[in-house]
Amino acid sequence: MIFDHGGRVVAVAQQEHQQIFPRAGWVEHDPLEIWRATREVTAKALAGKDLTRDDIVAVGITNQRETTVVWDRGTGKPVYNAIVWQDTRTDGLCTELGGDEGPDRYRETTGLPLSTYFSGPKVRWILDNVEGARARAENGELCFGTMDSWILWNLTGGPDSGLHVTDVTNASRTMLMDLRTLEWDEQICADMDIPMSVLPQIRSSSERYGQVRERGTLAGVPIAGILGDQQAATFGQACLSPGEAKNTYGTGNFLLLNTGTTPVHSRHGLLTTVCYRIGDAPVVYALEGSVAVTGSLVQWLRDNLGIISSAKEVELLAAAVPDNGGAYFVPAFSGLFAPRWRPDARGAIVGLTRFVNKGHLARAALEATAFQTREVIEAAAADSGVALTSLKVDGGMVLNQTLMQFQSDILDVPVIRPVVNETTALGAAYAAGLAVGFWSGEQDIRANWEVGQTWTPNMPAAERDRLFREWNKAVERTYDWVD
Repeated sequence: MIFDHGGRVVAVAQQEHQQIFPRAGWVEHDPLEIWRATREVTAKALAGKDLTRDDIVAVGITNQRETTVVWDRGTGKPVYNAIVWQDTRTDGLCTELGGDEGPDRYRETTGLPLSTYFSGPKVRWILDNVEGARARAENGELCFGTMDSWILWNLTGGPDSGLHVTDVTNASRTMLMDLRTLEWDEQICADMDIPMSVLPQIRSSSERYGQVRERGTLAGVPIAGILGDQQAATFGQACLSPGEAKNTYGTGNFLLLNTGTTPVHSRHGLLTTVCYRIGDAPVVYALEGSVAVTGSLVQWLRDNLGIISSAKEVELLAAAVPDNGGAYFVPAFSGLFAPRWRPDARGAIVGLTRFVNKGHLARAALEATAFQTREVIEAAAADSGVALTSLKVDGGMVLNQTLMQFQSDILDVPVIRPVVNETTALGAAYAAGLAVGFWSGEQDIRANWEVGQTWTPNMPAAERDRLFREWNKAVERTYDWVD
């Protein structure tokens, strides 16, 4: 995506890449396919508006955060597919690492519970299960990175002196970084048996890292911004003061609440994470509610069940019925993330009768997204002591009018979508532009933010309470499925 100084979209190009499911609970991506796709869409975005590299002042990178890739420094070839954040293969390893202390063993240091969600256990799995990988890692031959590191390394030369760097937001999602020192924690790395030599250098979210050396459309352009996708969306939504929050509706759902320059440890199932760091300024922290399956549930209806042929059709199907017909869809495909953290849960559709049809299932799938969002918002309010008065939203699913109206109804607050919906890409652009002086400061970001659409609640309180009560009954039916 290419943005102008007003934060408006100049050009965009996109393409899907393959989702790989080798067995139940395993989710992988091909890093080489993603690198090829990155170059292709970059060229298409420029060509679409007859732009050249001379028109681009800086490049920012944003990425799905915990997805893990390990590659060879000398050849640039991954030793294994990227293991995606939703993958659950490390469940047993996480239990083993927790030992007598359980999932909170590293929470004080990292802000995170031991979970299959995060990168550290995924690295350990690759080193333990790919033949020769551990010996090569200990010899300094391998690099680990989240996808930002992989793309940056390739953009800056790859095997020919590519930069092995990540930013504080992505590093904070590995479960290997100390939240306060912003450095890799040697003891945790030792506990997970991960050689320090494989780790990238941790830098701020907005600074000149280097320039594009890859022969192609952006050669010579500075790379100056890196933000994990949810932090990027928070930045793009101008949630720059403590107490401001946004919710992104993508593959999963992610609520981030800016808590300022002091990390706040959650008592209600949220994550403590780095929100962003601009250059040498103090780091800003956030509380996060991470929901594993929302938009990917619509993909599942399309790809696995075939009841829709495109994601857009889900709204038409859901709008064909007035309610969910008594059906509730709990998409615990990877267990339940925030605020429940139940890796033993699995997906379920409950309340089925002969009356229920595919329209009701489509509506139940959309409603699941809104119910899960209410859960994390209630947890954030309990942790912060701040009651939500409105919700800023972004991501692909916010184009769904039925979902956004139901979200407002079930929360009983207005839901606000900005003019520029793709705030994840915009946030990465802001981080890069600030580093090179294209934008002068946070006031420019605030000035660019504009309301695009607002949904207001119109559901009776008794109906709201009934629906959420029945949703909770449905969720509890999914517990203890995996022994």
